[in-house]
Amino acid sequence: MYRRILYDDSDDDEDIIAMQRRPRVFYERVNYCELYDDHDFINRFRISKATFSTVLRLIENEISPPSQRNRAILAPCKLYMMLRYFATGSFLLAISDFVGVSESSACRYIHQTCRAIAKQKQKFMSFPMNDVDTKRVVTGFYSRSRFPRVIGAIDCTHIKIQSPGGDNGEIFRNRKGFFSINVQCICNPWLKITNIVARWPGSCHDQTIFDNSLIKHKFETGLIKGYLLGDGGYEVNPYLMTPLLSPRTQSEQLYNESHIRTRNVIERCFGVLKRRFPVLSKGITVNLSNIQAIIVACAVMHNICIDMHDDIPNDLCEDNYDGNVREENFFDLPGNTRGRQERDRVIRDHFANLQ
Repeated sequence: MYRRILYDDSDDDEDIIAMQRRPRVFYERVNYCELYDDHDFINRFRISKATFSTVLRLIENEISPPSQRNRAILAPCKLYMMLRYFATGSFLLAISDFVGVSESSACRYIHQTCRAIAKQKQKFMSFPMNDVDTKRVVTGFYSRSRFPRVIGAIDCTHIKIQSPGGDNGEIFRNRKGFFSINVQCICNPWLKITNIVARWPGSCHDQTIFDNSLIKHKFETGLIKGYLLGDGGYEVNPYLMTPLLSPRTQSEQLYNESHIRTRNVIERCFGVLKRRFPVLSKGITVNLSNIQAIIVACAVMHNICIDMHDDIPNDLCEDNYDGNVREENFFDLPGNTRGRQERDRVIRDHFANLQ
């Protein structure tokens, strides 16, 4: 029960003290699926019980302990920890007390579960792969404000983090003055994320992230056909339509109005994502090497919730979707000649006929 601790207090002698070892404490681990009804479960974990069971089946083999000896932490408990962390953005000590494990275990298994879910990205996050799915997406966008051939809306959002420190810490400080990861997302008309890039520091411009992304290469080579809608922070391209800075004709005004209304889905997507999982808006305070998995796991969980038709928690039913203050990009980057010509053609052949 006691251990002897030696320490050198002076150059002449050593003192020996006895210190009582802290006893091991085993906390109760609650099955929250049995404790709460679906309404209370959603309020605490931000997903329904059905979605919880679906996610658990996907990752159970990867996060389950090799045995159940010595009060091993089972897969449901690990998933509870991760979801509670996403739902609160709280300190790991509070998460560990909620689930009944040590703080070090909470840290270790939250990151393990995040990585397991992030690996499911290809299954739940992709562009339409055939003509039927593509037509459905294009029709969904067109029904919003009659913008033709739209396959996705693109934008970036800043996810607040703590200062990484070191020689390169300042490159994570964005133009608003806080440290962040600048995350690029593309979404469809139903707010599902179809592509995500979550590795660039906050000081990087949206256009830089897009220029270095695989998705741009796929549009350049014709693997994906259709238009992306972006704000004025992007250069206009034959496959990326941006708003006009100073529309002069009625058809140009119709183009801008349709563009803004159609592209609004990406703003709503960011808002619902951050409000469903507040850790993304309150700030992530873990090591930089673990942040990307947390962001991607939240995006995957967001898509699964949409697929499962989860009810949106009551605090999400507001018009102001995005929790972070945004500065709209009203400037118009020049782009290339082919991009401007394609934009002019869309205005002339489509929007001029809608007057």
